[in-house]
Amino acid sequence: MAGYHRVAVELRKAASVAVCAHVKPDGDAVGSVLGLTLALREAGIPAVPTLADPEPAPASYSFLPGFALFVPAGDLELPDVFVALDTPNLERLGVAAPLASAARSLIVMDHHPDNALFGSVNLTDPASAATGVMVWRLLRALELEPSPEVALCCWVALVTDTGRFAYDNTSPDALRDAAAMLEAGANAAEAHRMLYESRTPAALALETRVLGRLTLANEGRVAYAWVDDGDYPDTGAHPWETEHLVDAVRALKGIDVALLLRVHPDAIRVNLRAKTGFDVSAVARRWGGGGHTAAAGFTLEGDLDTVLAQVLPHLPGGEEA
Repeated sequence: MAGYHRVAVELRKAASVAVCAHVKPDGDAVGSVLGLTLALREAGIPAVPTLADPEPAPASYSFLPGFALFVPAGDLELPDVFVALDTPNLERLGVAAPLASAARSLIVMDHHPDNALFGSVNLTDPASAATGVMVWRLLRALELEPSPEVALCCWVALVTDTGRFAYDNTSPDALRDAAAMLEAGANAAEAHRMLYESRTPAALALETRVLGRLTLANEGRVAYAWVDDGDYPDTGAHPWETEHLVDAVRALKGIDVALLLRVHPDAIRVNLRAKTGFDVSAVARRWGGGGHTAAAGFTLEGDLDTVLAQVLPHLPGGEEA
């Protein structure tokens, strides 16, 4: 717990704190940022959540306590302490990177195994199922009793990063932390309804279109589908509503790896999910990306056929795998 105590000491003496996660934030990013922000405010430490993107946070997480507190990075004054959560390197802080670099102290808390240790204080734990779990454990070092609001934010971080406790990172420790969050007042049933049973007709239309493109490759060991910028106006869906599409591809029986490719005019964002132990993070690192063994991503220039021709050989069933 020494690392947690060092972070707690730094936060306790902060005159102001900005809390941020990576660009294109997912459930762990949003949940951990709001959980820490609320906990710091409850401790009397001035804290504000901000974003690595110029766009608002995904509306799918608008039910979380503190969501309305988000302030664009460009509207913030320089904080005394900047906390980077769930972010492996400075570049992934996007438009908030200048604030992080200029702050008196930069605290990094992350569970990515490839974290660059770019803070003045670094707390990394690849064994943690989610960065939200690290925020949860920090509460003890801050000598705080978790409120139901903080517990809910950390629960959402944990449940999304473990795939509803279905991924390989669902450890006994993760389940013990989950139980403690429920005991502190997190409403699991309501969180599930808001996360997974509140999708818009447009989002379902987008999923139908994307799954209509489902393609098997590498002798059936890899499945992929894609979404392009034209699909959003056609269906009425928002880009943030693609977050769980890769899991729909991953649901296919018999595959080892699922890919969702987000096709833009100048580049393609590749999201990978493994099902049977293949390390997709090693593939992502070949092209400057990163992530976890079972979930990773990277961006590559080129059209769809060009990118697939480069990537598929390095996946199960490919000649370079």
